[in-house]
Amino acid sequence: MSRTLTFLSLASGSSGNCYYLGLPDFGLLIDAGIGIRTIKKVLRDNQIDFEKIQALLVTHDHADHIKTVGCLGEKYHIPVYTTEAVHQGIASSRYVEETLGASRRVIEKEVPFLIGEFRITAFEVPHDSTDNVGYFIEAGPHAFTFATDVGHITETVGRYICRANHLILEANYDKDMLRDGVYPPFLKERVASPTGHLSNQECADFLATHYQPQLKDIWLCHLSRDNNHPELARKTIDDRLFQEGIRVGKDVHLSALKRSNPSERFDFEW
Repeated sequence: MSRTLTFLSLASGSSGNCYYLGLPDFGLLIDAGIGIRTIKKVLRDNQIDFEKIQALLVTHDHADHIKTVGCLGEKYHIPVYTTEAVHQGIASSRYVEETLGASRRVIEKEVPFLIGEFRITAFEVPHDSTDNVGYFIEAGPHAFTFATDVGHITETVGRYICRANHLILEANYDKDMLRDGVYPPFLKERVASPTGHLSNQECADFLATHYQPQLKDIWLCHLSRDNNHPELARKTIDDRLFQEGIRVGKDVHLSALKRSNPSERFDFEW
């Protein structure tokens, strides 16, 4: 019997991040940095039953990733999975009103665990939060890698990128736009630091030099409102891939996720 795996970005940017990955009978959210009403509406508009959400995976404790964590965990009794350090960051955050209790689930980096038919592995990602992880999620023949808020691509991050069929990877800023933009010097330094964010060019260079034939989809995530533009991010990666003989649209699908609006729904069969 065939199965359908669905991916949907509800929002991807510094104003809020939330992604959905699911099968017909259950699904997961990755981060919850947008309001509960928005989460329910976007899922409903895409014919996804909110009641089938069985888990929330959290990458780190910055506000744009955890706004609704307490509500989902305590009001809707959805288990919240992340590392002990991120849980501590959530507990001390002024952006989360509800303290997680019975919904709290602690995971360890690079120790796989199962939720339904998903085999999930968290991995270390450098960023200036209490702690930060990406997620490698396998379902049937499909492998998704989520790597957002990436200060730089380490050996570990690179290893999970190279295992993906479907990749959600940060392309936060254009170096020239950041340099010439309105951010104060300290913030420019923070964004461009090894524990800040990943630039279009850094993203492009890694993908071009580490492309694996099994990679079918690249979604660029967490684009800056002030220091990037979706078409610029996409063109930077497209041009760099082309230099290595990798053709967007034929060898791999490439798109930039919207900051404050949902993406289209992507369905994969097996």
